Amino acid sequence: MTFYKKFSPFYCLAIFYFIISFILRITLFFHPITQSSFTFGESLKIFSFGLLSDVFVFIITSVFLWLYLIFISNSKYNKPSGYIILAFFIILFLYVASGKSILDEYGGALPRIVLIFIGIKTILFAVFLFIPKLKEKIRFWLFAFVIFLYVLLILQNGISEYFFWNEFGVKYNFIAVNYLIYTNEVIGNIMQSYPVIPIFTALFLITGIITYLILKKTRIYIDEIPNFKTKMKISGIYMVLFLVSLIVIPTIAKTENSKNVFVNELQSNGIYKFYLAFQNNKLDYFKFYKTLPSEKAFAILKYQFPTISGKSTTRIIKNDSLEEHKNVVLITIESYSAEFLKSYGNDENITPFLDSLAQKSVQFTNLYAAGNRTVRGLEAVTLCLPPTAGESVLKREDNKNKFSTGNIFKQKGYNVKYMYGGDAFFDNMRDFYSGNNYEIVDKSSFAPEEISFSNVWGVCDEDMYNKAIKVMNIEAKQNKPFFNHIMTVSNHRPFTYPNNKIDIAGDIKSRNGGVKYTDYALRRFFTMARKQPWFKNTIFVIVADHCASSAGKTQLPLDKYRIPAFIYNPDIKGVKCGKLMSQIDLMPTLFGLLHFNYESKFYGQDVLKSDYKPRAFIATYQDLGMIRDNVLTILSPKQQVKQFQLNLIPKKGVAPEYQIYYNEKPLKTRRTDLVNETISFYQTASDILKRKAYQKL
Repeated sequence: MTFYKKFSPFYCLAIFYFIISFILRITLFFHPITQSSFTFGESLKIFSFGLLSDVFVFIITSVFLWLYLIFISNSKYNKPSGYIILAFFIILFLYVASGKSILDEYGGALPRIVLIFIGIKTILFAVFLFIPKLKEKIRFWLFAFVIFLYVLLILQNGISEYFFWNEFGVKYNFIAVNYLIYTNEVIGNIMQSYPVIPIFTALFLITGIITYLILKKTRIYIDEIPNFKTKMKISGIYMVLFLVSLIVIPTIAKTENSKNVFVNELQSNGIYKFYLAFQNNKLDYFKFYKTLPSEKAFAILKYQFPTISGKSTTRIIKNDSLEEHKNVVLITIESYSAEFLKSYGNDENITPFLDSLAQKSVQFTNLYAAGNRTVRGLEAVTLCLPPTAGESVLKREDNKNKFSTGNIFKQKGYNVKYMYGGDAFFDNMRDFYSGNNYEIVDKSSFAPEEISFSNVWGVCDEDMYNKAIKVMNIEAKQNKPFFNHIMTVSNHRPFTYPNNKIDIAGDIKSRNGGVKYTDYALRRFFTMARKQPWFKNTIFVIVADHCASSAGKTQLPLDKYRIPAFIYNPDIKGVKCGKLMSQIDLMPTLFGLLHFNYESKFYGQDVLKSDYKPRAFIATYQDLGMIRDNVLTILSPKQQVKQFQLNLIPKKGVAPEYQIYYNEKPLKTRRTDLVNETISFYQTASDILKRKAYQKL
């Protein structure tokens, strides 16, 4: 066997991986969500640096293949070494099975997985030792299984990257890491959203065919097992390549520095992006971001909040009028972009109820979501503070007894509830809201007869609203006002809902259908609510949790953060508020309308007050942005700061207050004042959370 053939399992799988990666890049390059055109230089960079990244990532990920191949041997079954090795496996198996191994300190499924693996290895070693005539046949099928597994994982990863791009317009990121935690909802979502059986049938069929072709080229490795000396040469070459890869991969990743985000995403390797996201799920602001001296950061913050002092945002909010303790219903709508509404230019008539309700409400036409995930939207309306780096506060260990909107309502004598049509375990909602003194009403609270339709995310919005009406009718008899926060689920992939409700069938899995059904269910809720005695004494706050998509050509595309928001009071005529504002300002503005007097720690403000200074916060889990004076300032890890001039791209037929599209042009001269102000907001918020100074009063 010539020396290069001894590498056949490596290079055959590598070539297959490069082909799949190239096909994937081509597919994503021309995907409709890739809203960009590329120059020849950008295209060359995408495919050349992308291939280089793929080469070195494959070297790293083939470490398990290398370990498997170098331990294939006949000599280890000789006597007495074979008996010694078998005894070692048996002792190791008994040690792990004892329940007192070091693995048990980690808990979970790890000890069981390792026990099964060692058990299989022990049985196979014993078979090879005592029944040597079966050795070659079993070894071939084990070799075939390893090749099959690698081929399957390469194909599966390609398919997963495609569907992730189809949903988010990026390679794997922080969301993909989170999805590993909530496997029930995520796998269920995939099962209900896509034709899984045909996809996996084709996947296994193609995997089998590719495995057969690769086996024909690589079987020589087990038919003529390399000797110890040759294995050492193979290992030496592999280890050198492995160490080089550890240096080269992050170096190539540093070239992902184009102003066009799609260039960076298409150039990147999805597996390495997943690793980075896994590593960076916790980001210490003070370690990764540009900072100011603490005193200066809080001094700048004082310009926004003149009455604060020291390293705190605590201040007294006073109103001249008598407080109104009306009931409040806050509805956060899943994935509801502003661009769905007619006023923002949509001509498909998919939000007829919200279009009409907007005219009767205090309508906030220039409001931006804090982030691009539900937990960020919930954090914004509940804690009213900027989105800090890394995970949302909802999912952090220190997430209880925070200063929250629910806390303010509790002080005023309200009953406070969080209502969710799904399992509140998802995204740590139950832990967060119950830990902040909200009562939880979720799918587990529903009687079987109260559920007419559900999918993997939970009951349909109609069922949730029916339940909410029942709960509020009971609350209304308790002589206490109520605050109920409802989170919808129907406008989420797979976009399934009851049939015969709207003119788009509920089983065709259409986003427009999800949007329109959500609007239909909301209309039905208001129809029922108007018949209740508590309706005229209730204010309704309606806001999206985030936009339907976060994909864009820039780091923080503004149109992917613009969301609708309304405060509907049956006693007040509709008005428009066109001030630039953040999702975190919505509830403090409501408190102003109710004339609440309270001690506040909120970063959110009453935008209807004359001293409000317009700004908005938008962020991913690592890019932290602030909009002010038509400038977007972005803070990123490694102390990076970028600024962009925002130039409106007007859409014909849309009123000025509803224009949402902007060209983001890098500033030639940095606005230091805005940089410092952005740092001040995010640094002080991170500091306050770190010091546990954002607890309820």
